[in-house]
Amino acid sequence: MAKKEATPNMVEQFAEFKELKNIDKTTMISVLEESFRNVLAKMFGTDENLDVILNPDKGDVQIFQNLTVVPDGEVENPNLQISLSDARADDDPDAEVGEEHTKEIFFDKFGRRAILNLRQTLQSKILDLQHEAVFEKFKDLEGELVSGEVYQTWSRETLLLDDEKNELLLPKSESIPGDFFRKGETVRAVIANVDNKNNNPKITVSRTNEQFLRRLFELEVPEIHDGLISIRAVARIPGERAKIAVESYDDRIDPVGACVGVKGSRIHGIVRELRNENIDVINYTANPSLFIQRALSPAKVSSIRLDEEEKKAEVFLRPEEVSLAIGKNGLNIKLASMLTGYTIDVYRDTDDAYEEDIYLDDFKDEIDEWIIEALKNEGFVTAKSVLNAPRDMIIEKADLEEETVDNILAILRAEFED
Repeated sequence: MAKKEATPNMVEQFAEFKELKNIDKTTMISVLEESFRNVLAKMFGTDENLDVILNPDKGDVQIFQNLTVVPDGEVENPNLQISLSDARADDDPDAEVGEEHTKEIFFDKFGRRAILNLRQTLQSKILDLQHEAVFEKFKDLEGELVSGEVYQTWSRETLLLDDEKNELLLPKSESIPGDFFRKGETVRAVIANVDNKNNNPKITVSRTNEQFLRRLFELEVPEIHDGLISIRAVARIPGERAKIAVESYDDRIDPVGACVGVKGSRIHGIVRELRNENIDVINYTANPSLFIQRALSPAKVSSIRLDEEEKKAEVFLRPEEVSLAIGKNGLNIKLASMLTGYTIDVYRDTDDAYEEDIYLDDFKDEIDEWIIEALKNEGFVTAKSVLNAPRDMIIEKADLEEETVDNILAILRAEFED
């Protein structure tokens, strides 16, 4: 009767394994064997002379004990030795002293306690494997977008459950100001950190991480997902404002237009997800002067002085442009610094000469547009910024012919002389 009672328990343990995901058959067999050996070692004092043969497809196990044959009356350890007469009586009539005798052990005969120990040992190892599998899976997904259903909200964090009922923790510090979640609501975030302290995986997700903004753009803009447009830099002050620099690998694609979408159709969904966080999308450039100018948009920069070693930029603007460059609560200049990697200091152009300055774009009728762009790329945005720069520096930085530069200077001087 004991054997019949125990067999379903054995099969049940195998069945539990079959339902587990991310655990291969080799690992499964190894852990099952280890569980049996742990229990048997406690019962017999050792498992070194035991052979455990598993058949997970059928859900059964065979256990064999290898004993040394000793003369009758000299058995010192029955877990390691067997008397000659007992060996011959156990289906081995040709047994001799000193030989090895193999004896099959029926696990179910050891009673309910042994089976309970096996179940507990196996369940513990299954749990360890599950935790390890969860950790490995999510560790590889750090920085990726994930969705979860709100299960419970506390003052400091929100617990989400993904489709496989894995627990995702969204701390208050990683939530966007204004985030308010109801039980059952689906929430999107990125996997920010995965640790496995004491084999207890903890998956922390974030909605303030800059990767969250990147992933949302990848989701909404097919050209980014397909690799035609690259996100080169991101700066965020969650819930307030963000700047993102994009670059197209196809001259036919306007990266800013593609990210914004027709009438803002693409970016509006992202803004809503971010609780109406304003997003500036700008064209990336490897030219630091021009990149800083674009990053300070909507302000128009008069000139820039760079210290590339110290990563500092002195930006000069007309008085009416300064407040635009700084932005409300200093957000614009802070984000521009984060985006470009430069410490940006803003200065007013208070000279009368600067107050009467003219943007180079106003000279397109007299100066070729490509020349104006070459000058602007080097930080020369206004007429006075060109006139106040050394002639040789303009030739070298903008890579223009001497005759071309002299012609430009003559046109600009004439404007102010008039």
